Amino acid sequence: MMKQVVFGALMLVGLSLKAQTKITAQEARMNQFITSLMQKMTLEEKIGQLNLPSVGFDVTGPILSQGVEEKIRKGLVGGVFNTYTPNAVRKLQDIAVKETRLKIPLLFGYDVIHGHRTIFPIPLGLSASWDMGLVERTARAAAEEASADGLNWTFSPMVDIARDPRWGRVSEGSGEDAWLGSQIAKAMVKGYQGSDLSKDNTILACVKHFALYGAAEGGRDYNTTDMSRIKMYNEYLPPYKAAIDAGAGTVMASFNEIDGIPATGNKWLMNDLLRKQWSFKGLITTDYTGIPEMIQHGMGDEAKVGELALNAGIDMDMVGEVFLKHGVQLVKSGRVSQATVDAACRRVLEAKYKLGLFDDPYRYVNEERNKAQIMSSDKLQLSKEAAVKSMVLLKNAAQVLPLSNSKKIAFIGPLVKDQRNLIGNWSGAGDWKKAVSIWDALQTKSNAASFLYAKGCNLTDDDALIKKLNPHGAEIVPDAKSPEQLISEAVQTAQQADVVVAVLGEPFGMSGEAASRSNIGLLDNQLELLKALKKTGKPIVLVLMNGRPLTLSWEDQNIDAILETWFPGTNAGPAIASVLFGEANPSGKLSMTFPRNVGQVPIYYSHKNTGRPFDENQKYTSKYLDVPNSPLYPFGYGLSYTTFSYGNVTLSSNTLKTGQKLTATVTITNTGKYDGVETAQLYIRDMVGTVTRPVKELKGFQQVALKAGESRQVTFTITPEDLKFFNSALKYVNEPGEFKLFIGTSSEDVKEASFTLK
Repeated sequence: MMKQVVFGALMLVGLSLKAQTKITAQEARMNQFITSLMQKMTLEEKIGQLNLPSVGFDVTGPILSQGVEEKIRKGLVGGVFNTYTPNAVRKLQDIAVKETRLKIPLLFGYDVIHGHRTIFPIPLGLSASWDMGLVERTARAAAEEASADGLNWTFSPMVDIARDPRWGRVSEGSGEDAWLGSQIAKAMVKGYQGSDLSKDNTILACVKHFALYGAAEGGRDYNTTDMSRIKMYNEYLPPYKAAIDAGAGTVMASFNEIDGIPATGNKWLMNDLLRKQWSFKGLITTDYTGIPEMIQHGMGDEAKVGELALNAGIDMDMVGEVFLKHGVQLVKSGRVSQATVDAACRRVLEAKYKLGLFDDPYRYVNEERNKAQIMSSDKLQLSKEAAVKSMVLLKNAAQVLPLSNSKKIAFIGPLVKDQRNLIGNWSGAGDWKKAVSIWDALQTKSNAASFLYAKGCNLTDDDALIKKLNPHGAEIVPDAKSPEQLISEAVQTAQQADVVVAVLGEPFGMSGEAASRSNIGLLDNQLELLKALKKTGKPIVLVLMNGRPLTLSWEDQNIDAILETWFPGTNAGPAIASVLFGEANPSGKLSMTFPRNVGQVPIYYSHKNTGRPFDENQKYTSKYLDVPNSPLYPFGYGLSYTTFSYGNVTLSSNTLKTGQKLTATVTITNTGKYDGVETAQLYIRDMVGTVTRPVKELKGFQQVALKAGESRQVTFTITPEDLKFFNSALKYVNEPGEFKLFIGTSSEDVKEASFTLK
């Protein structure tokens, strides 16, 4: 079983004395170098290292930094972001190392979220693979491309726990579960940073958004967050801690407040928790204009919020330039100590030292590497593999899928021939024109002549929505034909086919940052198309592209098969085609619950019982009058073209004591006709505690490849450490008593056993 890392001490097992001496010597050399450099720096130059302006091709906020080149010449810039390509990076680095007094090189950061030039599935989709090796490989490939494009810092991974699908940024994270999110956080940090940051194919990871950003009230981006400390520690903080323990070099502050103080100026969060409790030694940056935005929060004027951020432990000011404007006076007036500025400057310089920039400022400026690494064949193949493994089969009545090569198939929908939306939101430097559409992929198949096509509808007919999305690259152009004509053509096309494949979903701009939705179903015009196709009586396969869980109650009741593909990335078309025709068997499992309707939100599997838990036969219990409590598709859910059965769970013992281990074994059988991969999931429930505990908590999983008819025993190991949680005193403990253990194919479909912790 994968060991739980939440809040455990970082153990360096078997580290030899020689290795310890080597590490100490490396740190000593770095400290000596930086101390010597800082002795030469003026206060203005030290504050300049804390300035992180935007220069380049795109921005994610309302301000574009001005006069950056001149500020670099004056030693008033520590790094820039949104600048990439060897030529562009060299231009700015030349100024820093050739035209400034102290020749201090720049950091170059960018939002490399799910690939750089080669785009992989959106992070929510990638998390549905439950494949940590795959997650790490995609991050490694992204680092190789980004570092070959002049970059040495990515603002990723986003590890915010999210349980409200209205929030657009659920697409950028790993879903609702702290344990799974922690495993993914570790894998991504390892993929980005490798084992040696000074190598030219590694980049600094930046854990974001610290902290609790995914719990924004109402699912509305940038909104207030408020929760108890016990909920923070048990349910929301673990993935950040896992990333820190994995060695993440940097952290980004979130926009929301914690205990009434915005994260960017929250000393308890940044200093007491992150630096003291968790021993984080790296660099902390704000998010885009995070410091001046504290004025709107009501924390004071610009100088005051700059004072709050510096004293909280913030090291770099992204775009706001508040440190640059007020830092010197804040120190001279005594509101911020010289030592505080020195510590922040040192952490910025340490990041540059660890990246090897003082040895070679042009380490990441290599045209030959750029040509060799960008969209190389191995990365394109990985893009397809990741897309395939991310797809989740939500429904497959009467085995409509996989499609038969002997059938005439109608492919209908605005996303059949689309390229623009395939790479999804937060695709950064990705070129959507290089994405392979479903239709183009289908044309390479031997039975392409049997495929029919109709657009069926526009992505949306909502003019107001189009006006919101198009200025940000959506490029939604309504068809010259009327909606009625498009549906009529689609119905006629469907009537000529044996099977209909409808490819529908969200425009990519409807998820991601600043893309919250109050209704999360398919858009009205797309649903009208589906209902018209339903009337033809033809079997229908719904292929979805979207950045969040959707409400699909009508679709689940009326459509024969539903395949969730998220936004699959550069090789979307070939990946979807291979799954539809059975060349690959879908194995993805949901990392976020799909509600029946918006009224159930927030909904997540690891909820707690009330004193009156659900009972449909009793009026005065916790439930809705109009819909079941249960989700449409639960956490961990995902079908296959084959079927799997689970035997009963057997335990090595009915008791577990300190220092001991307990094993749980189950036999899994592939009872279908296809070879397939099953993700067996382990959940545990603490039945009695000094504080209330969730009804289930994920504690491990194993992926098992089984041929048709094959059986295999799967064994999980449980230790007392796996049973720990934070109590009301915020002590990390386990408590003696009864536990239930569950193993199954999803959080709802499980076999159970019981044991006692002595």
